[in-house]
Amino acid sequence: MPTARGAAGVATDEAAKTVRIGAGMGFYGDTVRGALDTARHGDVRYICFDHLAELTLAILQKDRQKDPSLGYTKDIAAIARALLPVCAERGIRLVSNSGGLNPAGARDQVLAAARELGLRGLRVATVTGDDLLPRIDELRAAGVAVDLPERVLFANVYLGARPVAEALARGADVVITGRVADASLFLAPLLHEFGWAAGDWDRLAVGVTAGHLLECSAQCTGGNFSGDWWNIPDMDRIGYPIAEVTAEGDLVITKAPGTGGRVSPDTVKEQLLYEVHDPAAYANPDVMVDFTGIRLVHCGPDRVRVEGCRGRPAPSALKGLIGYTDGFLGVGMMGYAWPDALAKARRAEWIIRRQMADSGLAPEAVHVEYLGFNALHGPLADPAGAAELNEVFLRIAVRTRTREEAARLGRLFPPLSLNGPPFIGGLSGMLPVRELLGQKAVYIPRELVEPWVRVEVTEAT
Repeated sequence: MPTARGAAGVATDEAAKTVRIGAGMGFYGDTVRGALDTARHGDVRYICFDHLAELTLAILQKDRQKDPSLGYTKDIAAIARALLPVCAERGIRLVSNSGGLNPAGARDQVLAAARELGLRGLRVATVTGDDLLPRIDELRAAGVAVDLPERVLFANVYLGARPVAEALARGADVVITGRVADASLFLAPLLHEFGWAAGDWDRLAVGVTAGHLLECSAQCTGGNFSGDWWNIPDMDRIGYPIAEVTAEGDLVITKAPGTGGRVSPDTVKEQLLYEVHDPAAYANPDVMVDFTGIRLVHCGPDRVRVEGCRGRPAPSALKGLIGYTDGFLGVGMMGYAWPDALAKARRAEWIIRRQMADSGLAPEAVHVEYLGFNALHGPLADPAGAAELNEVFLRIAVRTRTREEAARLGRLFPPLSLNGPPFIGGLSGMLPVRELLGQKAVYIPRELVEPWVRVEVTEAT
C-alpha cells in the first residue's frame, strides 16, 4: 500500500487516510516493553495507555491519603522517561488516563521527565472535570439522587473522548486525563484526525470497538488466551495490538512486525467479549455499540479485519464511581502438608471459628478459602483428589468496623502451630490489617458534567 509521511512523522495512507494507534498498557503496573516495541517498530501515530481499572482509583486514594501530592499512577514517570525520546523523534503522541485522582500531579511528572531529557517545548495537556466530590451538594440541588455512604473519599465520573480530542487539536504531545472511559482514550485521536461528528454513530462505534480491543494490552494478541495458548509464539516479547482505522470507518487489528504473540480471529474475539454485559448495547460515553453483527476476518499474517460495527445514540447519563471507607480487613493464614492436608486445614478453621465466638469477635463478613484446593475454583473445586494434595493453606479473612477488631483474628493463628492439627511448617499467622474501600456506581445527566470539563496545555521549559 503506498504511503507518505504525515505531519506527525509517521506513515499515513494518502488514499484512505489510515491512522495507526497502538496500545500502551492494560492496567496500572503493566510493562512498558510492549509500548516501546510499538513506538520503535509499529509505525504508529498515537499510543494510548489505559491505567485505570475501577479498583485502581481505590489504590490511588490510599496513596493520596498517605501523601496529598499523589493520587496519580506512579508508573507514569518511568513510562515518560522510556518513551518520550522515541516518540519525540518519530512524532508519536501519547494519551493516558494515568492522572487518576490527580491529573496535575501526573502532568508534572511528565514535564519533569521532558526537562531531564532536554525535550524543551513538549506540550502536555490535562483533562479535568471528572471529579464530582466538590460538586455533590450542587448535583443534589439539581435533582440528582446521589445516595452517599457515610465516609466518601472520591467521586469521579467517566468522561468521553471529545475533551481529549480537543487537547490534541490544541497541539498536545501528551494528554493526561483522570477518569476517561477506557475505549474513549483510543477514540479521541480518530475524532481529532477525521472530525467524526457527534451523530455519526457507526463510525464512532468503530472507534470505540478499536479502543475496546486495544485497552487490555496483549489480551487480543495472544496474552491470557484460553485457546491453544501453548502455541502462542515468543510470549516473552509479546507484541501489543495496533488498530489501523480509516476515515470511512474501516478497522484492522495487527501488531508490530518482529514481536511475539498472535493476532487471529480467536484472539481478537476473546478481547471483544471481555467485560461486556450486553453485546447488543455496549455502553460508552460517546456511543452505544452493538457488537452482535461484528465479523472478524483474517486478512493476512497477524491481521484481522473488524467489520459490521454499529452504533446508537450515546447514553443521556454518565456513569460515576463513588469510593468510601468500608471497614477493615483482617487476615490469618496457616499451611498444612500431606497427609490429610485439607482435613487438617478444615479442622483448623473449626478451631478458629470456635475461638472467634468464644472471644466475642463478631465480624460483619467472613471469607474462608483453602489455597491449593478451592481458592480459584470456589464451590466448583473437585473434592475427588483432595486426599492427595501435597499442601493446603487455610486463609480466613474478616471485615470489621474497627482496625482493632480486625487485628484480633490474626492473633488466633500462631498458637495453632502447637495447639492444633499436626503442623511442621508453612506458618503465615498474622497479616497486616488493611482499610477497605467500597465502591458504588451512580448515573449523572451528562449536561451536569460536560460544561465543567476543562482542558489545559502546559509546555516544558
